[in-house]
Amino acid sequence: MLACGVLALVVAGGLSLPLASASAVMLVVAWQLEGTKWQLSERLGLALVLLSLPLFYLDWKLQTGGAWLTEHASAGLGALTHFILFLSAIKLWQRKADRDWLFLYLISFFEILLAAGLSISPRFLGSLGLYMFCALATIVAFEIRRARRHITIQETRFVRATGAGRFVRMPRGRRLRPTTGEARRLALVAACLLALIFALALPIFFITPRAGASALTHSDEGLTGVIGFSDEVTIGEIGRLQRSNRVVMHVRVAAPTNAQPRALRWRGVALDEFDGRAWRRTVDKSDYLAGNDERTLFQFDTTEALDRLTTETFFVEAMDTPVLFIAPRAIAVQGALPFVRRDAEGGLSTRTHTQERITYRAYSDTNEPSVASLRADNARHGAVAGRYLQLPANLDPRIFQLARQWIIQDHAGTNYDAARVIESHLRHDFSYTLDLKAGGADPLADFLFRVRAGHCEYFATAMAVMLRTVGVPARVVNGFQQGEYNDAADAYTVRQSDAHSWVEVYFPQADAWVSFDPTPDAGRPVADDGWLGGFSKYAEALELFWIQYVVAYDKQEQRSLASTIRSSLGAYRQTAGQVADELRARLLAWWRGLTVNMSTQTQDRWLRYAPFFLLLCALLGLSFFFIKGARRLRFKRRRTELQAAGTTRSAVVFYERMSKALAARGHERAPAQTPLEFATTTGLPEALLVTRAYNWVRFGAHDLSSADAQRIETWLQSLEGNGKAVTSDK
Repeated sequence: MLACGVLALVVAGGLSLPLASASAVMLVVAWQLEGTKWQLSERLGLALVLLSLPLFYLDWKLQTGGAWLTEHASAGLGALTHFILFLSAIKLWQRKADRDWLFLYLISFFEILLAAGLSISPRFLGSLGLYMFCALATIVAFEIRRARRHITIQETRFVRATGAGRFVRMPRGRRLRPTTGEARRLALVAACLLALIFALALPIFFITPRAGASALTHSDEGLTGVIGFSDEVTIGEIGRLQRSNRVVMHVRVAAPTNAQPRALRWRGVALDEFDGRAWRRTVDKSDYLAGNDERTLFQFDTTEALDRLTTETFFVEAMDTPVLFIAPRAIAVQGALPFVRRDAEGGLSTRTHTQERITYRAYSDTNEPSVASLRADNARHGAVAGRYLQLPANLDPRIFQLARQWIIQDHAGTNYDAARVIESHLRHDFSYTLDLKAGGADPLADFLFRVRAGHCEYFATAMAVMLRTVGVPARVVNGFQQGEYNDAADAYTVRQSDAHSWVEVYFPQADAWVSFDPTPDAGRPVADDGWLGGFSKYAEALELFWIQYVVAYDKQEQRSLASTIRSSLGAYRQTAGQVADELRARLLAWWRGLTVNMSTQTQDRWLRYAPFFLLLCALLGLSFFFIKGARRLRFKRRRTELQAAGTTRSAVVFYERMSKALAARGHERAPAQTPLEFATTTGLPEALLVTRAYNWVRFGAHDLSSADAQRIETWLQSLEGNGKAVTSDK
């Protein structure tokens, strides 16, 4: 149990590997010292326990600097972990009574409790299951040990009261040590109890809604330093984010039934002003919507029809950005969020969640105007879209010339065609790399005319600026690509390497922003189809299940789960009905083939009573197997009882023979006499020897060897007058 508690702390990140190794050595040493003279006395153990209190206070002071569970929370919890491990070491190394073992069980429980507060990962479930198995086996074994010790003490007192104490020596270690079969049965009992507990607790677990609370401290699983999602982003920041492969979020998508399948992007922030080196958002105006319960619906826009909505459920890891990611165009967001802000560029944000995952459901109208309508949309933009034509004062004039050259070369006569032409040239004439090769005073010009290689930010910036030079309103959007689809979890896994930048172009007549992606295909991650990739898919599916039904399980998820179970049961019931109808039709055809010469009335009568006949046969067969199994079990139990009572029965038989022989000689045992007292009063050495053997077998739990049985038979024959007198005690 203590080892499982230490393992849980290691998995939760609350215990370093060196300290965990020291704890393992401590457990092994305590195991070897158990029952030896090198164990600590109870008095010394109590003194060390009292000494641990000021040591814990000093440890906490040194680690936290006096701040209690604020910014030094992990250090304070580290001191608590040291205190628990120190207490367990003291108790393990001292001589232990039953109360000390119970104290150790309590310490192991506090280790698990502390690990539960430090982790919200499904890995904790594995250590918890192992701990519960060991705890059940330990508690059962502890009670068995106490009961055996109590029975042994009572037997010893009874034998000594009968006067045979000096002849009965019961080796305590042999009596209390379980056999291999007993150990196996104990493990089986613990496993069955564990399965029963989980089976009984699982319905209660899903019936009771929870809220996704944060852990006790900032977990090392949180994503810190997430860049590219703020009011100002320098070119190159997204590229640094793409170098990591850590999971950012899982997204489950429910698209409209009539929608064409296409890749989605998870929109984060949109930026409208470029100064030559960085993009920023210039308008600070935002709409603020406050939440009031666990499933507040924050609505920002409307849609022409509900069947156009795409529903996305986001399970976002802890990170230090307040941005809410969503597919364009956001209509509404639903979740346990204190508030949601919507800025002038359509970006959504809430509070920063550096210590906990958040879950929310988003509704987006992902439909875009048709290509024909976009080609016909050459209306002049209004004053509102004017800021999307802003250009740096020192922009290299070659950028405009290159954009105009591409447009004229490919005969692009509309804004839509101009956007597609520039997008196509950037995707096919340039190469993708995460190395920041472009630089200097004008990194965009360096990218277009010298390096001709970069990552998504350079491609998105080049397209947006080139479109602005020819009078087409555009802006840059930072977010994530759709991610890798996990069929085991029915969700997309989005990683930091999926961070992406793309362009949105404004079409005034449709009043719509349309997405364009000039980044080459080499900038899109490739899924791992090997065995390791398959294993990671199932691990991610378990992680998503844990997040959805453990960390973020609330009333909405409860209703969703109940609806899923109800629909699944309905589908199974329908399938079972179809199978039963097909089986009935086949049986009916078979029966008609057998009864072709019978009359219709006779066939109907047989068909009417056939189900009852089949049911009766099934019941008779089950009854036969149950009776047979019960008899076999009763026979096995009786055989075990006879084997266990064989030695005791033999002791009773030879003592009864001796009593009859002594009665024939005139020796009757008084009711108040013990067997040994009665044998002494007879003055016959054979009676005394048989009585000692009787006490040895009956109360000492010893078996008779063949030599012992032969000697007892000789003594009995002597008492019955059929043998020679015994002159020796050997």
